[in-house]
Amino acid sequence: MRATSVALALLAPWFVISAGFSMRAGDYASAIDFLTDPVNAVGVILLLAAGLYHMMLGMQEVILDYIHKSSTKMALLLLNTFVPLALGVGALFALLAVNFGV
Repeated sequence: MRATSVALALLAPWFVISAGFSMRAGDYASAIDFLTDPVNAVGVILLLAAGLYHMMLGMQEVILDYIHKSSTKMALLLLNTFVPLALGVGALFALLAVNFGV
């Protein structure tokens, strides 16, 4: 979890600063322009991956520490694995659709 914390500590301020300077108009077109830049697209992908993985690790610790019934624990651990995965795939698809017109 420490590695994802360091990654997020670097990527989150980068995103806020670069998005703030790039999207001064605050409209849809400026957001699309920001995401179509390859450097920004890779940064956003890394930010999403690190954020979702960090969330998954944190929730896994909470589930393992505070859920005692084994069937509930197993169901929540499965959900904890597949929900971030589905969110990541959806976000990646959206970003690729913006960049490549998929």
